[in-house]
Amino acid sequence: MKNGSIWRSYSYAWITLAFFVLTIVGHWVFGWFAFVSEQQSHGEAATFGPYVVEMARDTLENWQSEFLQLLWQVGGLAFLLFLGSPQSREGSDRLEAKVDELLKQLNPERADQLIDEIDERYSGRHTDIPHAHR
Repeated sequence: MKNGSIWRSYSYAWITLAFFVLTIVGHWVFGWFAFVSEQQSHGEAATFGPYVVEMARDTLENWQSEFLQLLWQVGGLAFLLFLGSPQSREGSDRLEAKVDELLKQLNPERADQLIDEIDERYSGRHTDIPHAHR
């Protein structure tokens, strides 16, 4: 690591991991107390097997409704933008069309040549169809 330790470089990840561990442990510990109380109110003994099944179900429900939803909204959107979905091109296509038009207005003789040179220089970085500006 160039600047600082692994703790400092990944501090956000470590804090997030600490929050996760604290909350998952708290969820299971307090879940145990609630499970014992519920079993006692029914006159039954609290056993570990049914508790694990109930808590695993509750944990997976929480993950499905919160974690996976957020993961899809953030991660899925970033992934689709990275892949170049139609939604990711709207802003850049508009900007590219404006710049192409400015080049044509400012230097009509060399505009097509300049546009081709720029497209060649940045080939592989754009998400549009080659020469879609014409």
